Amino acid sequence: MSSIVTSAETERGELGAPLPQGPVRIGSGAHKVLFCRTLLDTFDPYKPAVIDWPPLDAEARERLVSLPIWDIAVQTEGRARLNIATYAATVGDALLRRAIELNAFEEGRHKHVLSNLVAAYGITLEPEPQYSVRGDPEWAYLVTGYSECIDSFFAFGLFESAQRSGFFPQALVGTFEPVIQEEARHILFFVNWVAWHRRTMPRWRRPYFELKVLAAWAFLIRERIGLARNLGGEKQDNNFTVTGAKSIGADIDVGALIDLCLGENERRMSRYDARLLRPRAVPALARFARRFLRSRAKRDA
Repeated sequence: MSSIVTSAETERGELGAPLPQGPVRIGSGAHKVLFCRTLLDTFDPYKPAVIDWPPLDAEARERLVSLPIWDIAVQTEGRARLNIATYAATVGDALLRRAIELNAFEEGRHKHVLSNLVAAYGITLEPEPQYSVRGDPEWAYLVTGYSECIDSFFAFGLFESAQRSGFFPQALVGTFEPVIQEEARHILFFVNWVAWHRRTMPRWRRPYFELKVLAAWAFLIRERIGLARNLGGEKQDNNFTVTGAKSIGADIDVGALIDLCLGENERRMSRYDARLLRPRAVPALARFARRFLRSRAKRDA
């Protein structure tokens, strides 16, 4: 009998086996099983087509319709689904590929949720562009993953702020909650994949990979540099976070919003295995900005 174990057999074994016990070394096989299984095992099988969109009064519907984010949101999810699915097709490891394919499926499902929402409330969208992946699929996946790390961090706080203020009716908040929590799962999976991937690739590839990571951050920072420049202006940014913040309230207390984002990020991440890495870069930058704001406030006082 052959002693060769196929990747499909390995996947079945990894899916059926108990989760690793005790400490897990980052970059190990146990680490891969843990972050892949966490994504797969927490899958929520809701179906966008059967979501019962709650009726809204005229004022609540007008607030929803007036948000200039719907085209951006639908197109962002459409690009994310394609980028992630394209990278998944290049992955040889069966368990990892299955997890990344689920990530792509959920991004596509988010697009369906948003499309059904705008149809339910009579929101008109611009025609969608033709989505395509050009060049390196790994680069596209890195840009998508780090972009989600940025946008989801602020989306957690903005979503909670909109709930507390009553900007979104409670029934609509409850409908969107699974989508927001899925984004938490996605960025948790992504940062663990990055850590595992860089430690398991051949050493000669690591410098090039780190250059790609830096280039992805540089690309995203350039894309989002309008946050500081455009918050007080009239120009609509093609950035979901900026546009959403401007729309929910013009007089946002930036320090309070950062505190809310940090608190919501920690709350949402606390649901998952403590042995998994958490997103660090964006929360660290947010804490630095918060200290800067406090120092400036003290100087002004």
